Amino acid sequence: MLRLDKFLCEMNIGSRSQVKTYLKQGFVTVNGKPVTKPETKVDENKDTVAFKGKPCVYRRYVYYMLNKPQGVVSATQDNECATVTELLKDTGYKDLFPVGRLDKDTEGLLLMTNDGELAHDLLSPKKHVKKVYYVELDKPFTHQDAFRLKEGIDIGECKKTLPASVELITENSIYLTITEGKFHQVKRMMNAVGNHVTYLKRISMGSLQLDETLGKGDYRELTEEEIENLKQREL
Repeated sequence: MLRLDKFLCEMNIGSRSQVKTYLKQGFVTVNGKPVTKPETKVDENKDTVAFKGKPCVYRRYVYYMLNKPQGVVSATQDNECATVTELLKDTGYKDLFPVGRLDKDTEGLLLMTNDGELAHDLLSPKKHVKKVYYVELDKPFTHQDAFRLKEGIDIGECKKTLPASVELITENSIYLTITEGKFHQVKRMMNAVGNHVTYLKRISMGSLQLDETLGKGDYRELTEEEIENLKQREL
């Protein structure tokens, strides 16, 4: 059970003060009857709450797939650069945040949600969630380079990276699968084998695959199947 004003706030109808005004104006009904008291209790799973005649289907958590473009930072706010949350401002949800980070010049899959528990699981080092990147390189990538990455490589930290998986596409492009999320990790791994990343795009995270029909900067809600797969830890 939730207070009606809390329910409406979580549905992004407005701020707490705005919601109280809407209630006084008779804009809200519960099971077809006008309700004006903000403290009224509602069962978010059974009661039918409507705002200006439009039913409010309760969803505490929402999940969006964003095809992040270059030039945008993976943050909720930044004093100098555009952020990924600004790209999703039309959703009506103000509490969305990116699950993990992609560098400013990196494109591709970024999960945006307000589900902190799921985000924690996906980012936990103990979970070893697989992340796949499409990488273009300045120099030809060799089988010896691939072997070194599969064995773990020194990128200037206390421990080597965990074993990575490499699929060669062309002599200057690969698919790289890693299970960590260290700062600039892919770029540092390529530098460690004497190469340089010229283009980087994340194409999957766990069970979630980038929808290639999404243009750069576009987003969509996850399907129920995609959400369920993530929550089942099918990673």
